Amino acid sequence: MDMILGAQMYNVRQFAQTERDLDLSLGKVAAIGYKTVQISGIGNIPAERVRALCDKYGLKIVLTHMNADRIIDDTDAVIRENEIMGCEYIGIGMMPERYRNDAWLDRFPIDYLPAARKIAASGKLFMYHNHDFEFCKINGKLVMDYLIESFSPSEMGFTLDTYWVQAGGADVCDWIGKLKGRMPCVHLKDMGMHPERKAIMVPIMEGNLNFPKILKALEADGGVRYLLYEQDHCQESPFVCFEKTYKNLATLGYR
Repeated sequence: MDMILGAQMYNVRQFAQTERDLDLSLGKVAAIGYKTVQISGIGNIPAERVRALCDKYGLKIVLTHMNADRIIDDTDAVIRENEIMGCEYIGIGMMPERYRNDAWLDRFPIDYLPAARKIAASGKLFMYHNHDFEFCKINGKLVMDYLIESFSPSEMGFTLDTYWVQAGGADVCDWIGKLKGRMPCVHLKDMGMHPERKAIMVPIMEGNLNFPKILKALEADGGVRYLLYEQDHCQESPFVCFEKTYKNLATLGYR
């Protein structure tokens, strides 16, 4: 299966809070060469308009990050909005803070499994995006392992984030293997080092993660469909970073 490179619109969230700005930003992303996008962090723009603007530039919406509480409290509306946008994967960007402790972690599957099953019944898939927190142990078990065991592959997929795996002290390729068959979408994110000795996010292949090795591991999975470039914080214009990443990955044959 060919893995398609996509743009995470969260990168340019400050340029996507109004319909006019989203229009301009999508146009810039499409002009660089991207064909798919993730919708996340944009303003309160109706799903119909988001879909129309993406169609205008030939951009397919492949993943969304929806409000975590809406996913469990307003599941039917979330499904309808993603249906309008033509999006198959409905994601949560971060585990809400209330679950990140030994007293409440077991509530996460209790709260989200009904929504995940309803999403699955609609023909879509609920997706979990990791940060570094998931690589700590609660009650003697890694949170990532707990999530894998608490949801079946048909109930929840994983949008593995390469930067946050590294930040959590784990091995990216090792986790690609552990999540085999459960990662239709991946967040490609590179880690560089600032002279003041702090980790920073940089365009793909301009940091220290071994992306040729990582990409080979993703290819070996056989089920990865979308490589979504994400950079939460840019040291320069995020549109410049979009272009650098696209060009760097194009040299390896990814578009």
